[in-house]
Amino acid sequence: MSRAELISQRAAGGRLIGLLLVAAPVFLVVALILWPVALAVFDTLTVEGPSGPRFSLDAYRFFFSDEFSLRNLWMTIQVATICTVLLLLLCLPIALYLRFSASRLTGYIQALALFPLFVPSILLAYALIRTLGPNGSVDILLNAVGLPKLPSPYLTPWGPIIGLVWDNLPLTLLIVLAGLSNVSRASIDAARDAGANRFQVLAYIILPRIRGTLLVAASFVILGLFSAFTLPYLLGPAVPEMMGPFMRRTIIEVDDPIQARTQAVVTFLICAIFALFYVRSVARTRREQST
Repeated sequence: MSRAELISQRAAGGRLIGLLLVAAPVFLVVALILWPVALAVFDTLTVEGPSGPRFSLDAYRFFFSDEFSLRNLWMTIQVATICTVLLLLLCLPIALYLRFSASRLTGYIQALALFPLFVPSILLAYALIRTLGPNGSVDILLNAVGLPKLPSPYLTPWGPIIGLVWDNLPLTLLIVLAGLSNVSRASIDAARDAGANRFQVLAYIILPRIRGTLLVAASFVILGLFSAFTLPYLLGPAVPEMMGPFMRRTIIEVDDPIQARTQAVVTFLICAIFALFYVRSVARTRREQST
């Protein structure tokens, strides 16, 4: 056997092993995600007729003409947008401090920032209700010093915003920290030697290099917020409500599975847009690294 044939056989064997390694996760994605999504889309686009199922957009016409459904969708988009902006504004300064500071406090600050990762959502919701709810700890302290009560965020859109920001802080911080690891101290020192101030270093050295990382972090946060249920259900208002509790109420209390699937499909399509941004960002980063 010639050397070229031996190399060709080894390459074919490597491709086969690679295909076998990705076969299991691909099968799980198809069986647990793509196939149920396809069935849900099919159910929402068909109605039973005298001669069998026929194509129909009635479910989507009802959703986009129903004011209550649109209010719930709009609230979900608003909460997701506000939470994403707040998380990026909170995590970027913390990540910059942890990445470039040599202080002994960095370990304690990182531990505090990652602490919400180990707090279950149900315990977080209970703690926020007992702290910020009516007659909670904050109200008791204000009453003790003779100050008026503050409006409680409990059962308002700000209730789930506070809970979701706390809950998603560790993951967002870790993603931003991973992006900042690609920013070298040498480039920052060179910019400072050239006369750049802190704002210029941030705007022209750091942010351009972590732009893809920030987009990935925002995509992950938004995907998680659209699928959130526990915190919006326990802390948010009954009307309007986010899509997670809305889908549960539609299928359990209203007993309308077609509309619940329609709401799920609309949510999935919105999330797919941000997932597309994430995939394109990862592909662009790999191309840049390869060149």
